[in-house]
Amino acid sequence: VFFLSSVAGISTLFGFGLTVAVAKKKDPQYFAKGLQMASKNIPESGGALAMRALGYGSLYAVTGFSVFCFVVWKAMGVKDLAEFRQKVGSFLPRIPKKEHQGKSDFKSLRELITYISEESKKSDNK
Repeated sequence: VFFLSSVAGISTLFGFGLTVAVAKKKDPQYFAKGLQMASKNIPESGGALAMRALGYGSLYAVTGFSVFCFVVWKAMGVKDLAEFRQKVGSFLPRIPKKEHQGKSDFKSLRELITYISEESKKSDNK
């Protein structure tokens, strides 16, 4: 859970940083103008407003989902993740696993391509 959360957080920060860098590279004059301090005519710059909105939106999303997860955890009365998985598994319907109709273990890429072409020819003949 921690690993996936870390990957998601780092990906979000990287994506946002990359977007800001591309915007700055594309038009540095307007980018700098958007980050200037507020003036009498404009109470807040567009860049500052966007950064504040992103911050509040992220805070609300993380807090809201955390509260939701905590409420579900407490409502179920579980003590650890294994027990949570068992309880959720008992509520959800079972998904039947289908047997594969064809071959699934290939020794080489050539064998896979040959198999695909043969199956394609079989389906064309039907």
